[in-house]
Amino acid sequence: MFKILLKENLVPNLQVVKIEAPEIAKKALPGQFVIIRVDEYGERIPMTIAEADPEEGSITVIFMEVGTTTGKMASLKTGDYIENFTGPLGVPAEIEKVGTVLCIGGCYGIGGITPIARAMKEAGNKVISIIEGRSKRLLYWQDKLEGSCDELVTVTGDDSDSYQEWISEKIDRYIKGNEKPDLVIAVGCTFMMRNVAEATKDLGIKTIVHLSPIMVDGTGMCGCCRVEVGGTTKFACVDGPEFDAHEVEWDLLVARQVQYLAEEIESLQMFECTNWTKV
Repeated sequence: MFKILLKENLVPNLQVVKIEAPEIAKKALPGQFVIIRVDEYGERIPMTIAEADPEEGSITVIFMEVGTTTGKMASLKTGDYIENFTGPLGVPAEIEKVGTVLCIGGCYGIGGITPIARAMKEAGNKVISIIEGRSKRLLYWQDKLEGSCDELVTVTGDDSDSYQEWISEKIDRYIKGNEKPDLVIAVGCTFMMRNVAEATKDLGIKTIVHLSPIMVDGTGMCGCCRVEVGGTTKFACVDGPEFDAHEVEWDLLVARQVQYLAEEIESLQMFECTNWTKV
């Protein structure tokens, strides 16, 4: 059992959880993830590590409440426990000095891009971070990112942040008015990362995305997380989560992510009904 040291609502529908896991915290590197199982009946889901504190012995993750498992996670409080917590998993982000790096985060991916931006800055790069939310009130951790990069840019899907614009639109306009970055790294939902890949491909900018398909064991044994990259089958858990965005077969990835959608909806309905009767 792993103790929850902190559980808070960051912004509407986004939660932050800090979990006591000293052995994982000692070894976690930017870009890696953990697999969480809330209780003995729960599924195993991957979550990107947003912060690792070896001194405190804690791992922080940020997630969106969208299904049964994240609903269970959201119902927990500081001081509660989760059943299983495994990691660090995946290949760490490739951190090196390349020049100018554009770090892009959307939704829960804002947390995931933060340690990568910090590491890239420490490696001697010029780091520009762009974060996206449907509204300004859904943006978070600006203070952490400002301390980890040279410039922070925010975009929103409505006009709450000066004007309406999505990341893919911002990239094209930003690059045309500024220096061309040597590398783009994107962490967030599949839709956003795909749009980033399409926006940078014609510009000839190397782009890395962090994929998080359906996953079970996280060690390459189950094959659930297979993705097609450059015409070759890869396992996101052991070959990733970093992949060349311009080589990802996005249509196949999306199709695999929704293959259990009907079952997920049924599970969520049962979970919500059960919890409603307990209120």
